[in-house]
Amino acid sequence: MFSQAEDDLSCSVCQDIFKDPVVLQCSHSFCKVCLQSWWYEKQVQMCPLCKEISSSSEPPCNLALKNLCETFLLERGQKVPAESEDLCHVHHEKLKLFCLDHQKPVCLVCRDSKAHSNHSFRPIDETVCQHREELNGYLMLLKEKLHLFNEVKENFDQTGEYMKVQAKRTEKQIKDQFKKLHQFLQEEKEARISVLRKEERQKRTVLNQKIEALKEQISAMSEIIRTTEDELRAPDISFLQNYKTTKFGIQRRPLLDYTKPVSGLLIEEAQHLGNLVHNIWIKMKNIVSFFPVIMDPNTAHPELFLSDDLTSVTFGPRQKLPDNPERFDQHCCVLGFEGFDSGTHSWDVEVRHYKCWGVGVIKESVLKKGEIQTGYWEVCLTHGKYEVLSPPLPDKTLSVKNLQRIRVQLDFNKGRLSFIDLDTNKVIHSFKHAFNEKLFPYFANNNESSLKILPSAISET
Repeated sequence: MFSQAEDDLSCSVCQDIFKDPVVLQCSHSFCKVCLQSWWYEKQVQMCPLCKEISSSSEPPCNLALKNLCETFLLERGQKVPAESEDLCHVHHEKLKLFCLDHQKPVCLVCRDSKAHSNHSFRPIDETVCQHREELNGYLMLLKEKLHLFNEVKENFDQTGEYMKVQAKRTEKQIKDQFKKLHQFLQEEKEARISVLRKEERQKRTVLNQKIEALKEQISAMSEIIRTTEDELRAPDISFLQNYKTTKFGIQRRPLLDYTKPVSGLLIEEAQHLGNLVHNIWIKMKNIVSFFPVIMDPNTAHPELFLSDDLTSVTFGPRQKLPDNPERFDQHCCVLGFEGFDSGTHSWDVEVRHYKCWGVGVIKESVLKKGEIQTGYWEVCLTHGKYEVLSPPLPDKTLSVKNLQRIRVQLDFNKGRLSFIDLDTNKVIHSFKHAFNEKLFPYFANNNESSLKILPSAISET
């Protein structure tokens, strides 16, 4: 049976059996509520017995002592006391007020105690209502943020799936382009090897003909030499009798001179190998196009479709695309991939007589979401009229007709942007502006027909 003295299991503050005992660094234990109340009244965190200052405002639970106290109470036939949230832990009175200074519920005795001197109080029900409203407001904000986070996560998930589509599509296009280049190089290799082998056959034929002719001469000369040598060994009378015939036979047979070297028989290696790579590159220009500007699909409005080579754009049914910050969501336009903050640049665009299009430049800082109010310069066709737009400047109607191809010419350093009709080589309009940030080519299209960037000529130099 339990034999521990009741005094050893009693709190020195409340003189009752320990309830939820905690232990201080000095090894003294107290009820948690008693210690907190004593600290509130004394306004200093010290041990009620030895007065040693505590470094922690939340001392640890004395679990062993707690178990001993509960066992003691059970063996005495008493219930282990359960703390009531509605009663003051110090005075065991009902909690009816809320201390605004300590931000905690208190009883009427606490209100009149020294620990709450000159404090402000509110009724519990009034405070609860106010705090519930306040927390409900925070809860609504949290729910709104949670909804926003879920939308962002959904967009991230969609972006991840679209990245897979982009990577797969881009890889296929890279492979297709290299397949074309490989095919061209294979055909070019076979053609050049064919020319080399043809030259070899032709020159070998000539060489073989000369060898055959030379062999005939060698055979004939060998026969004459043998006959002459026989005559030289003949007796004198016989030699003299056959001398004229032998001499006539030697003189009668013409001997061609094959001892001179023959030029032009060797393979013209220099012709086949000289500047080989450069010459192949020159021919490659027939299958390669260079575009000074290409479009950035990550900026394209969802109703715009770009060609595989990113040089033309058409209007069509809305696509499900990630709503990334770079993408236009209201204007049916797309930007060039590269921006310019210095130097001179130009690019040609085929516009034809479509019902609605626009070409020009736009500032990098312009937000892509919502209505674009300013920060761009363009020539466009709307409602059958050719216009110049550059808010906040007033719109200007152009007198040109039936534009087919436009050159956009930017001199960033001089602050000049010109639009030229390529068919007449006349300037349609020029802007003069002190550009102070990077500009991107701008293309707008509301037609099912393509608005195209035209290739530039490739110079050998």
